[in-house]
Amino acid sequence: MTSCVRQSLGQFLKGVKRLDVDIRPVDFSLFFVLTSLLSIFALLISGCQAVSSPQIIRTGIIPPKTQAPIDTPTPISALPTVPLTPPSLPDVYRSLLLNPLDTPHTYIKDACTYLRNKWDSKNSPPGTVVMIIRIQSINKGIPQGGDIMNVTSFTKMMEELHGQKFQAINTGQLVDFLENNGKIPARSLVLLQDGRRYAENFNKHFRSYWDEWGWPVVNAWDNQANSTDALWNENISLEQEGWVDHQVLGLLIDPTTIDNLSDNYFKDELQKQITTFNQHFNKAPLALVWPTGFGARPVQIATQLGYRLGFTSNARGPVMYNWVPLAKNTDPMRPSYPPEDSVNDPLMTLPRYSPFQVHSVLDTVRVIGDDAADYASQNKSIELKYYDILCAPTLGPIP
Repeated sequence: MTSCVRQSLGQFLKGVKRLDVDIRPVDFSLFFVLTSLLSIFALLISGCQAVSSPQIIRTGIIPPKTQAPIDTPTPISALPTVPLTPPSLPDVYRSLLLNPLDTPHTYIKDACTYLRNKWDSKNSPPGTVVMIIRIQSINKGIPQGGDIMNVTSFTKMMEELHGQKFQAINTGQLVDFLENNGKIPARSLVLLQDGRRYAENFNKHFRSYWDEWGWPVVNAWDNQANSTDALWNENISLEQEGWVDHQVLGLLIDPTTIDNLSDNYFKDELQKQITTFNQHFNKAPLALVWPTGFGARPVQIATQLGYRLGFTSNARGPVMYNWVPLAKNTDPMRPSYPPEDSVNDPLMTLPRYSPFQVHSVLDTVRVIGDDAADYASQNKSIELKYYDILCAPTLGPIP
């Protein structure tokens, strides 16, 4: 029994006691009084029940309110999404400064990878250009033309390149740039000298540029000729110094007979170069120079063995990331330039300039780089939108 009920009962009994009369069945006035007291007692009990209900609220449980249902809007996340349409990517940059038969070829197959590398802030900016110069020899006499020059002409060429803000790089830097758009100077060059050379040649003609400007030189080492221990030792020391970068002078192949040679011949000869480099220079070669000719089969075998770059004797233009000028057909005006398109591997058929072409093409190379940078800037928003829609969900944002 609750305290409220006990109090009500006590009040009721007190009321009966106040009557101070004998209870007689025939006394209707007394009957009326008792009936009234019983009604009062019932009201007191009902009051106890009304007072006790707020105790539920103190427990923290609030009875829900009854109200009419309200229409709730559909959450935004539940609405159907309309897929975004990526824009069409711009065409490959083309320059009117190149021979019409020399057209830019790309080699990065995946558009997302290409765009990520192209616009990564840590990589080379668009328009970074590389000029490859192949030198056969440097002598004291009168220049003989082609890739043979004298000391005066060589010195003049090097000073002009430096004055135009070009900087020399080695093969490893070139590989990283062409494959990944790795960071190199905006105007880069590769000084490529053919043949086995004693240390005197490099010390006399190239060391001062390494000491003053930090310019390395790449030597296309001819491993098919016999080399004395002295020649090996001198070149091993130069390699260890870090500024003479030895690579492979490739096979002396007659282009007219290349189809008569077996795959085993190419494999054995190219593997022999790798083995020799590991033994003497403690490295595997990254590149080879095609001294006379090239073809689809030797290129394919070379890449299978681990070669990453190949240099031709075709002076078609500079190279940029995912941009190598090559030809599909033979040019009657330049019959000595075999077309590279059928090989279908731009990185293994890179063009180069003769040293006697450098002066006349320097402006062309610079303008191609500047124009390519402007073209990329004009199309940047399109390429970034394409990347955000199709590539970012998988590869993430561009750093």
